[in-house]
Amino acid sequence: MRGGIKLGLVTLALSLGFAAPVAAGQFEKAAAARSRFDYATALRLCRPMAKQGHANAQYLLGEMYLDGLGVPQDYAEGAGWYRKAAAQGNADAENGLGSVYQYGYGVPQDYAEAARWYRKAADHGLPDAQNNLALLYNNGQGVPQDDAEAVRWLRKAADKNYELAQFNLGVSYHDGKGVPQDYIEAVRWYRKAAEHHNDWAEYNLGLLYESGGPGVPQDYAKAVEWWRKAADMYNAKAQYNLGRSYANGQGVPQDFVLAHMWFNLAAMHYPASDSEGRARAVNARDLVAEKMTPEQIAEAQKLAREWSSSYFGKLFGKK
Repeated sequence: MRGGIKLGLVTLALSLGFAAPVAAGQFEKAAAARSRFDYATALRLCRPMAKQGHANAQYLLGEMYLDGLGVPQDYAEGAGWYRKAAAQGNADAENGLGSVYQYGYGVPQDYAEAARWYRKAADHGLPDAQNNLALLYNNGQGVPQDDAEAVRWLRKAADKNYELAQFNLGVSYHDGKGVPQDYIEAVRWYRKAAEHHNDWAEYNLGLLYESGGPGVPQDYAKAVEWWRKAADMYNAKAQYNLGRSYANGQGVPQDFVLAHMWFNLAAMHYPASDSEGRARAVNARDLVAEKMTPEQIAEAQKLAREWSSSYFGKLFGKK
């Protein structure tokens, strides 16, 4: 379980900012080209506007340099364009500068500067920045550690239907950090995030129903239901827990073939940074295999291959 607040990715959700006059619709054409991965056209349209002082174009150009989209990746150049847009009050650029300073992209890492820029964007009402500022308060980076202040900013973003803040607010109630522990509220906020298909909210809902608690009756079948949703979104921990559920017959009929399949998928999908999780899944799969016939193991492996093929087919729009 990720028991802490997640940082949201900086996205192209352009905000209002002062801009020099440009031909009507010119920036919209540049943004549309960027969205369809036509970086050459986006750059051709965007660069002149950015040089003329168009804040949204400056932000877009900064993003393209930071991510290396159509140009060689250049953190310093990207940060420079973010700074120009932020100077005009562009909230997305302010939030972007916060990330630049938080992670040291093209500038020395500086949490206090990150907090300063996140706060500017948060004060402009940008939910991504409000969530990011909450992260800094949660960890005490660049600001005093303050769980209650983190929750205050999370609530602002969550009330705007911002998925990551809804998940993080659920974590706060789940763990009792910055608010009294309240499983009912945790479920409520996790469910809101799950409506956006947030796999970690789905995973945590499974944990809550597995353990039960004040106001949340223990329900293994519901736990399996939520883990299945998260597992279908490639969440390795949910896949492991599904394997465990089938192996133990908890919330579902005992089925070693399906247990082996989910353990196998979990072993494949744990990130390289979580070698311990992968080893646990491999060990669980091999223990289940000791209770299976060679034909059952072959069937489980076939099911895992079919699941992976189906997943990637959906991912790339194939039937």
